[in-house]
Amino acid sequence: MSGRHMQIGEVAARTELSLRTIRHYEESGLVVPSARSQGGFRLYTESDVARLMVIRRMKPLGFTLEQMRDLLGVTDRLDADAGLDCAERETLLDQVRAYERAATEQVEKLRVQLSRAEDFAATLRARLPDAGSS
Repeated sequence: MSGRHMQIGEVAARTELSLRTIRHYEESGLVVPSARSQGGFRLYTESDVARLMVIRRMKPLGFTLEQMRDLLGVTDRLDADAGLDCAERETLLDQVRAYERAATEQVEKLRVQLSRAEDFAATLRARLPDAGSS
């Protein structure tokens, strides 16, 4: 991965998160800028952007900040893989599996909600006169 650093504005554009949201996630301990410029500006790496994308994907599924922090901690430990014995690794993988199941369940609930919303929109459209017959 490149060691290139990005300022918060570029990270916001890439992640489609507001500056305020990124700062909130920093204050919450979910992401920490990899460096600071001499002027004190936050500097982020591709790894930081990837972490923010995980957070961005978890949020609409209803995961709490604490759950986000927990999952990121688990994946950090798995990625580091320093000194993990088989049992520890399997425990961490079980935690990831639990989050995957929760995400899958939430996606299914959202599919049902979307289907109902589409049906509702179609019902409303059916009540409107055709645009061509006005």
